[in-house]
Amino acid sequence: MKNQRSPLIPSELPKPASFREGVKTYSIENPLLPGFGVSNLKKRGHGNRSWIQIDRSGKSQVITLDKANLMKVSGLPARDLRLLDPLFVYPSTILGREKAIVVSLEQIRCIIMADDVFLLTSLDHSVSRYQSELCRRLQMSQEQSDDLPFEFKSLELALELVSASLDSQVTELENEIYPVLDELASSISTVNLEHVRRLKSRLLALTHRVQKVRDEIEHLMDDDGDMAEMYLTEKKERTEAYLSTAKYVDTVSASNWVTRSAPVSPTCSSNGQLGKTSGSTVMSFDKHGSSKCSSSSGSCVEELEMLLEAYFVVIDQTLSKLSSLKEYIDDTEDFINIKLDNVRNQLIQFELLLTAATFVATIFAVVTGVFGMNFEDSVFSHPSNFRTVLIISSFSCAVIYISFFLYAKYKRLLPL
Repeated sequence: MKNQRSPLIPSELPKPASFREGVKTYSIENPLLPGFGVSNLKKRGHGNRSWIQIDRSGKSQVITLDKANLMKVSGLPARDLRLLDPLFVYPSTILGREKAIVVSLEQIRCIIMADDVFLLTSLDHSVSRYQSELCRRLQMSQEQSDDLPFEFKSLELALELVSASLDSQVTELENEIYPVLDELASSISTVNLEHVRRLKSRLLALTHRVQKVRDEIEHLMDDDGDMAEMYLTEKKERTEAYLSTAKYVDTVSASNWVTRSAPVSPTCSSNGQLGKTSGSTVMSFDKHGSSKCSSSSGSCVEELEMLLEAYFVVIDQTLSKLSSLKEYIDDTEDFINIKLDNVRNQLIQFELLLTAATFVATIFAVVTGVFGMNFEDSVFSHPSNFRTVLIISSFSCAVIYISFFLYAKYKRLLPL
């Protein structure tokens, strides 16, 4: 009999590991890394984060945005959004971009736009205070006339809260470190030295933070281009005016094109001339808008420069407090070193006197050793000779000790 082999059925073919049947998916778990499988795989850097959105009217709401949508709304690149990531520690930064201002000052991390502020949520008290204070100021500015643009109000509040927070930390450190330094100056101990060492580490860290904020403000004040980029409201209004004018020009050119008859050749030439005129009008408006921006940026930059300069003075005063505190610590350390050197010198002087006394006592030991030897002499036959030897030895030792002391005084080895 012939072995009849059944043909291979497609259903009996081996299926690859990546085969999907219908819409059913399978979660493959890694036994070495539990919790990391195909179903748990996320794109890095595209996680959703909670943001507090504050508009011009002072209304706030909590929204959830991923990185892609946030980049689309704000027009910021990914490298700028990385500065706002709470998982990384970046120094204080203020960046002016085309449509937004990136602010990363201490715990306040936000994106300031022409109409909205996206504040990164946090459990820190500064974030909630920034939200409530900004909403209150925006609501009050609607009732009162205020010429300061929306983005500058938001930036000013961030600088105000950061400068106040740093100044309060410096004041707290001053109140803590001055008593410790005074106590250390009066009584030097290991506990006090360790306490001062920890406080000095805090002082250096706080100085670095304040210095970074000061340098960032100074960098903005030195660059007029960066300050001009922060005029978001003005750029938005100029863009809207340009678009409305361009739309009006297009409408007028389209109506003129319809009213003229197409078959006549002079009309065609006039239409072409009209098209060129409209194009030149748009170009002239564009140039006029840019020239207006460049001409009016001087006063606008001056307005922002005055705002930054005010907080630059505050931060500089805070830095001066830290410098004074550091100088006080250095003076205390110098005083402690001088005091320790004085104690060390006193110990050396005492050791010198003790060495001289030991040398004099050795003379008695030599006399005792000589007369303690087993030999016969006429000195031992008269008991009064012992008193004579004792008086002569004591007088000799006293003369030697006084001579040594006077020599040390002459060489200024001992205080006068």
